[in-house]
Amino acid sequence: MKELKDLTNEELWQLFPIVLSEHKDYWTDDYNLEEQLLMEVIGTGNIARINHIGSTSVPQLLSKPTIDILLEIKQAADTDSLIKRIESIGYIYTYQPNNPTPHMMFMKGYTLNGFEEKVFHLHVRYFGDWDELYFRDYLKQYPEVAKQYGQLKLELKDKFQHDRDAYTEAKTDFIRKYTNLGRKEFPNKYL
Repeated sequence: MKELKDLTNEELWQLFPIVLSEHKDYWTDDYNLEEQLLMEVIGTGNIARINHIGSTSVPQLLSKPTIDILLEIKQAADTDSLIKRIESIGYIYTYQPNNPTPHMMFMKGYTLNGFEEKVFHLHVRYFGDWDELYFRDYLKQYPEVAKQYGQLKLELKDKFQHDRDAYTEAKTDFIRKYTNLGRKEFPNKYL
């Protein structure tokens, strides 16, 4: 029997299509519980900062029902040990060949039968000034821009429901534009 890691991108995209949902208030609670679990398993001594990022962190934004978490680790963290600890709580480590360690990606809530009730993406990096934080903050500050982003995602979902790479790529210009505006509005906020 195949495992998720053995599936091609095309097989994964069929099993896990782009699904969008109206914002759910309980996503914040789901994030908070997962943050606590991560802190217990990883240890606060390894964590520089942890944040709820992505569309589920922005009120009223149409979103894939996936909680994105940015976990920033300290330079001294043992990444091999970190991978084992995170895998011990149900995450699947996905090697990122185009992004050197510690740009690590973990997923939780994916099965051969499709999505579980709760789905998480854990992005692990060294402490830094990351674009995702500025984009999130800009969307929170400007709900009309968040609404535009939701509309774009809805259009792209219809076009790329079974092609996550194309869906993500098609959002890039919008994200880059408003991330840059966020960096100007909130300069050095995350240094």
